[in-house]
Amino acid sequence: MKVRTFQFEYYLPPGFRHFFYFLKIIPEVLWCDFIFVLDTFSVGWPATCAAKLFGKKVIIRTGGDFLWEGYVERNKELVLLRDFYQTTQKTWSQKERLIFRMTKWTLHHTDALIFSTKWQRDIWYRPYNLEKIKLFFVENYYGLKEESFKPKDKEFIASTRPLVWKNLDVLKEVGVKIHLENSPYKEFMDKLAHAYAVILVSLGDISPNLILDAIRYNKPFIITEENGLMDRIRDIAIIVNPKNPSDIKNKVLWLYEKDNYDNQVKKIKNFNFLHTWKEITDEIIDIWKTI
Repeated sequence: MKVRTFQFEYYLPPGFRHFFYFLKIIPEVLWCDFIFVLDTFSVGWPATCAAKLFGKKVIIRTGGDFLWEGYVERNKELVLLRDFYQTTQKTWSQKERLIFRMTKWTLHHTDALIFSTKWQRDIWYRPYNLEKIKLFFVENYYGLKEESFKPKDKEFIASTRPLVWKNLDVLKEVGVKIHLENSPYKEFMDKLAHAYAVILVSLGDISPNLILDAIRYNKPFIITEENGLMDRIRDIAIIVNPKNPSDIKNKVLWLYEKDNYDNQVKKIKNFNFLHTWKEITDEIIDIWKTI
């Protein structure tokens, strides 16, 4: 297996970065059995072009939504991901329209399209006309439980980037003790193990690994209702409307109560669903064998 990441390309102008990446992966494309892509635009488009040119199979597993994220950052508009394609198309810039067309082309020229959640599949199904595409689901990693520690205080932890769609301003309105963390993974896991709880109030999170990490460490969590994990975690989640500061504050205060907190910890300790990296790899290989 050969891995080619998208790094230096970030410093190049749009278009040039895609062409540079296209050229960079050609040596690997020539010998590979299939191309596996974890992106639908920056890497997805040039990788799919290379696959078609050299007659290789290509499988794409979606991540976030590049178009929606960019639109929200440009407009500072708090539009929910599930509403984005129905309500904003008339206000897209020329660049955003081009990204949409290129993404749609990419999706229609992949040999298999993998989603981590049905929630994202349903959001994309009509805008990208996915009815003729081979669609599959491979859930994110759900790992074994890790050692956790009794928290020293009632501080919530949130790991996030300073982006509009992450909805950080609403946390400031809530007025409770929240620690925003952006540390290296190992250091962050140590802080999570000692944390009181986790909070995530973004405008759309498809399969947030922060929540899956919280589960591994048996930490209660407050999560936006705009997420794709609900079928799996609904019974152990504290769910909030990301556009309603009062709802968020009330749920935080509710979790401050010892009985409520202890009950949530108990629920999460009893959650033992596993989805290992080996299972994920096997599922992807099985998909390749069907295309």
